[in-house]
This record gives sequence, C-alpha cells and structure tokens, in this order.
Amino acid sequence: MTTQRILIIGATSAMAEHCARTWADRAAADTLALILVGRDLSRLDRVAADLHVRAPKVRVESIVSDFAKPEAIRATIDAIHAQGRIDVALIAHGLLPDQAQCQQDLTACAEALEVNGLSPVLFAEAIAGHMEKASHGTLAIIGSVAGDRGRKSNYVYGAAKGLVSRYAQGLQHRLASTQVKVVLIKPGPTDTPMTAHLKGAAKLTPVSDVAITIVKAIDAGKATVYAPGKWLIIMHIIRHIPAFIFNKINI
Repeated sequence: MTTQRILIIGATSAMAEHCARTWADRAAADTLALILVGRDLSRLDRVAADLHVRAPKVRVESIVSDFAKPEAIRATIDAIHAQGRIDVALIAHGLLPDQAQCQQDLTACAEALEVNGLSPVLFAEAIAGHMEKASHGTLAIIGSVAGDRGRKSNYVYGAAKGLVSRYAQGLQHRLASTQVKVVLIKPGPTDTPMTAHLKGAAKLTPVSDVAITIVKAIDAGKATVYAPGKWLIIMHIIRHIPAFIFNKINI
C-alpha cells in the first residue's frame, strides 16, 4: 500500500496535535508518515513520542525551522519535498495576542501580524509551488472567524487572519484548474492553551471536535469550512450588521 505523507506546520499547537492524533488513530499499518515542523525540538519530540505510543506503525519525523525568515521557510519546504511529494499539508501555527498590548507596543503588534498572517502565507506559498508542479495534494490553512470582520476586541489578530483568508481565496483561484485542493478552515473560539484566559468568558469548543472537523474537511477537499459549522451562520450575521449598529456593540 502507498504511504500517505502528511506535513504539519506548527505541529506543537493543540489543534495540530489533535489532527495528527486523528490521522494516526485511523491509519493502517505502515501507510502513514507524519512530518512535524515546529520551532522547538523538545516540544516536537513530545508530540512525536505521544504519536508513537498511539500508533507505533506510523512514521513520525520532527523538523525544526525558523518561521520568521523566508529563506529558512523555503529551505525547509524544499528539503521536505526532495524526499517525496506531500499528499496533505496543514498550516496550523499562530498565537492569540493581547489587543491592548498590540495598541501600545508596536513590536508585539508586528509579531502578531507576522506569526498569524505573514508566516502562514509564506509557508503556503512555498508548499503550493511544489504541489502545483506535481498537480497533486491538499493544502489546508487554519484561519479564524476573527478574520471575517474587524472587531475592537481583537482587530490585530483579525487583520492577520483576514490576510490568510484573502490569500487562501486567491490561491484557490490560481489552482482551480489543477488537481491541488486548498482548504481554508475558520475555527471559532476553541479550548486550547492559547485561549485558556478566555475560559468562563466564552463557550469554547473542545479542540478534539475541531480537529475532527478539520480532518473531514481535508478529506472532502472543501474550499472553506467553519469549525464548528454554527459559526458560518454567526459570522454571516456579524458581517452584515450595518456599521451604525455594529459600532454600538461591545464585541
């Protein structure tokens, strides 16, 4: 049987880790290779060790890369594709910045925009080139419902995720005539370490549920998926609230 190669960028994030578990749990023996890319080798090794326990037959490789330097991103992706084509790539890294801090500290603002917007786009562009040449693969990018409309509570984060959304739409258009699928995932508030400070203030979806939605969306090659699905309706409403009303709402 052919081995499926799945590349996960930002593999130490809770969302990415649960997606990896989902793929590993359903894989038959010797049919799956997971390539984990992150910034911290010790954290990558922890994720890899957990996957080895859950699915000993799954091949797991850990790769450290610099997520801020375009030349490092290019070198990492080129090296991975030199070992064989990628069937699925999931770009999952990000951070949830403090909006008030971003307003006061331009360094924090720049980091939030880079980590949540620019870096995922650069990884996606590097991967897309290889997939386009092979006319094969599914590229999934995790955006956010926050990118659908700017809100005062998180507009720096939302702006970065809005960049990801527009980029994914353009990439889908570019690759529409090929066999490559581009999947944009827009999770709502999810129960992860990144959102621990929101517990009690908002109802958070279990990360395992969101991971299942992501994997199913990738399997289906859907263009855009909200996770959970109710956020499609919620964000449709929020996007269409007139500005004179929206500006009076504290969200």
